Amino acid sequence: MFGNYLIGLREGLEASLVVCILIAYLVKTGRRDALRPVWTGIGVAVVLALAFGCALEYGSQELTFEAQEALGGSLSILAVVLVTWMVFWMRRTARHLKSELHGKLDAALRMGTGALVATAFLAVGREGLETALFVWASVRASNDGTHGPLIGVVLGIATAILLGYLFYRGALRINLAKFFTWTGGMLVVVAAGVLAYGFHDLQEAGWVPGLTNLAFDISSTIEPDSWYGTLLKGVFNFQPDPTVVQVTVWALYLVPTLALFLAPVGFASGKGKVKVPDERGSQPSKAS
Repeated sequence: MFGNYLIGLREGLEASLVVCILIAYLVKTGRRDALRPVWTGIGVAVVLALAFGCALEYGSQELTFEAQEALGGSLSILAVVLVTWMVFWMRRTARHLKSELHGKLDAALRMGTGALVATAFLAVGREGLETALFVWASVRASNDGTHGPLIGVVLGIATAILLGYLFYRGALRINLAKFFTWTGGMLVVVAAGVLAYGFHDLQEAGWVPGLTNLAFDISSTIEPDSWYGTLLKGVFNFQPDPTVVQVTVWALYLVPTLALFLAPVGFASGKGKVKVPDERGSQPSKAS
């Protein structure tokens, strides 16, 4: 549940910040007439993300077991690739996010209503599709037969929406560079478990050999049905009897990716902050 809460929080906060910046800029510049097309684009993006998630969940149920495993494994690997790119991208561009969005919005305002809808849709839609794919892969990897993973995602998104609103009102200040660094690092750990599970799916589909070649088996020590086994499974997608391929893939991804992600990237003090102007047109408040 915690791993999926983290996904919902991290991805949801990125989308909330985007919405917050777009809406606050329009209000501050006196273009409230442009709010409706922006909200329309945001709404379409949310509906598309939900439809994509439903298509993944219910569409895969019509496939054979081998096809389900092959699809699940392939999409899990794709989800890890996208999330890895996303966390590195956000860490690198967080400091420029506001100015970049303002530039796109200015261009859209000059082009008309359709461009406004498209700008809002593209700004939020990418986050929505990434979230739907990674959540689906993570929930599938947890495979605990409960609603805990989905509840975690919903709670994470709800928290992100609340934080976004507080940013908009100027009631909350956090250092976004540090926030995205810490949550990004934890998300890399979650992604490593999803990647290992994805390769296990491909082994069960017969695409990757070594299904019976276990690296170790500590099921008798860490029982999967125990509270600590459930906790490890929910947070890290831990498996007490992984194959050699799973352990190898997990280590080859986690160690270099986490090392590169946590390496200094030149965020000096005061950098990486997102400023959100409030609706009264006062000086921008720092979400720092």
